[in-house]
Parts: sequence; C-alpha cells; structure tokens
Amino acid sequence: MAKGKVLVIGSNATRIELQGGGWATTGQYLNETVVPSTALIEAGYEVVLATPDGTRPHIDELSNSAAHFGGDEAAFARATAFWTEDSAMNEVRTLRQVIDEGLDGYAGLFVPGGHAPIADLMQDADLGVILRHFHEQAKPTALLCHGPIAVTAAMPHAREFRAALVAGDAAKAAEWAQGWQYTGYRMTVFSTSEEKVVEDNVLHARLYFYMPDALRVAGGEVITGAIDFEPNVVIDRELITGQNPRSDGPIAEALVEALDRALVAA
Repeated sequence: MAKGKVLVIGSNATRIELQGGGWATTGQYLNETVVPSTALIEAGYEVVLATPDGTRPHIDELSNSAAHFGGDEAAFARATAFWTEDSAMNEVRTLRQVIDEGLDGYAGLFVPGGHAPIADLMQDADLGVILRHFHEQAKPTALLCHGPIAVTAAMPHAREFRAALVAGDAAKAAEWAQGWQYTGYRMTVFSTSEEKVVEDNVLHARLYFYMPDALRVAGGEVITGAIDFEPNVVIDRELITGQNPRSDGPIAEALVEALDRALVAA
C-alpha cells in the first residue's frame, strides 16, 4: 500500500511566444519529469499525473538526451521507458477532474519544468485552486526549473499578471499580484543568466520576461545560485523549488523528505 498520493502537474503547451512576434517549440523536460516521479515511486508514493486538458505533456526534444542524465545512456533508456510505458505517466487526469475528485487525498504536489509552464500553467485557474489548497493545508509543494513560475497561478488575477509581464508593465503586474499567497517566500527558478544562454544558443530570440524578475514582481524572494547550471534547491515552509535541470535529483530528495516528515507528524 502506498504511503500517499503525489500530484504531478504537467503542461500541455507546445510553443511559447518570443519578442518580435515569433514562436518557439517547447514542452516539458524529460529528466525533470521522470527523475522526481521515479524517486517518489521508489520511496513508496503513488504518482498521479494531471494536465489542464488531460492529455500527456509534450516532451521538449532538447531534453530527450542522455546528456540530461549525466551522460548515462542506460539511465536515459530507463527514463524513456518509464515515460513511454509506465501507467503513472499514461493515465492522465485533467486538473478539473483532480479538483472534483477531491484534493484532500493528495499528500504533495510536484511541477516539472521546461519552458512550457510559462505558456499555460502560470495562468491556469484550476491550478490556482490546487495551489491554494496545498498552501492552506501546508502540504509539500515542489516545482523545478521553469516550473516555479507556475506558483503565480495561485493569484486572484494570474492571467492579468502574465499579460502585464508580456506587455513589459512591471508596475501593473505588481498590482495584479496583490493578495498572492507566496508573497515573502524564499524560492528559486531558472536564472536570468541561464536563460540568456538558452536564448542565445537555442531560441535565437528573447522571451518577453525572465522568471526571477516575474517572481520578484509578484512578491517572492528569489535566490539563484552563483554558478549557472549547478544544482540549487531552496526550501521555505511547504514550498520546495529547484533552479535548473540538474536540480532534478536534489529536489526529488527534498520532496520525499518533506513528505515523510509530514507522514510522521500526521
């Protein structure tokens, strides 16, 4: 019997807008999804995958490589098989179904990254309902890489907040962020300097806003590591955030530890 259920929330976005009017193909990172999910299962937790529309997330091709598994081809193959074949990654619910079925049955929450959460999750009303529940109940809430931007969905006006960021109006975004549940929380996210590497070498264009700036405008205390692409995890109360793809193992460990502590305390 599982220790408890952990909700893994994926994105359905397949593209993201770029400055100048273009778009880039995007998705969710394989390692950021699979490494924490398998760690949770190995620790005795049941993983339930849900997305806004109930279809499987699109995996960003940039993450479909052994390079994101330390160059370990066997680990990459296991991850690919888990993603492709395991029922935990194939029996997908909608966020609304999860809400309707009841959130009390979930012990924790995890959101992986890739650029995709910037497009849909950060302004998804159903995710807002879920985040507010986990915040009010102080349940472990973990988000990785670009995933932490999704905590803005808990705002009363998340869609307007994002629109103001895209318009370059930080003052208006701060107004829309009033009442955000995570104001004053310490957190991390994919850093601006890391993002510029991706913009220069992959996107060949600029995003409309950077994740640390957005979370600071919202009221978060953003802490990024001194060395780009090195693992970094920040924990503040129930919120557990990881900075980049290489933080996949450390955030999984931190989430399991938080879940186990909560189980003992219950």
